[in-house]
Amino acid sequence: MPPSVLQVEGAKDCAVELYTLTKSFSMAGWRVGFLVGNREVVAALAKLKSYLDYGTFQPIQIASIVAMNEAPEYPKEVNDIYLRRRDALCDGLARIGWEVEKPRGTMFVWAPIPEPYREMGSLDFCIKLVKEANVAVSPGIGFGPDSDDHVRFALVENDQRIGQAVRNLRRSLDKLG
Repeated sequence: MPPSVLQVEGAKDCAVELYTLTKSFSMAGWRVGFLVGNREVVAALAKLKSYLDYGTFQPIQIASIVAMNEAPEYPKEVNDIYLRRRDALCDGLARIGWEVEKPRGTMFVWAPIPEPYREMGSLDFCIKLVKEANVAVSPGIGFGPDSDDHVRFALVENDQRIGQAVRNLRRSLDKLG
């Protein structure tokens, strides 16, 4: 876990941290989070939020409380799963000649399109991967015009499916190493 800014002396006087249960407790879409830190900032946000909605559906609040109280180690388990998936993908891509930097804190791998295919642009490259390798990735252009030379892998599949994806990519990307 990264260190908290609130560990710094005096930080509680001026800083806040926002946490969500989205990734750490596998609650994507539930929109559950909390803010800690400077009392005045937290109170101001609570007041602002009270103008915007009426609160989270109570069963979701209860499930969130149960998850944090009864499975406090779950985020570590999830982190280990994503690290394994990251390594399976990045190491596999490296073996087929597609070098990517291993991300340090995300469930995505941001990969430069290999040079022989870069002129295609990210959208056409993604279409090629779907059609020829049965591998779906997000085109970088969707993240801004300066990202058209990248694609984004989501680490949502298990290790075996990632291995199969790498094998399919190796067969499809004949211009690599």
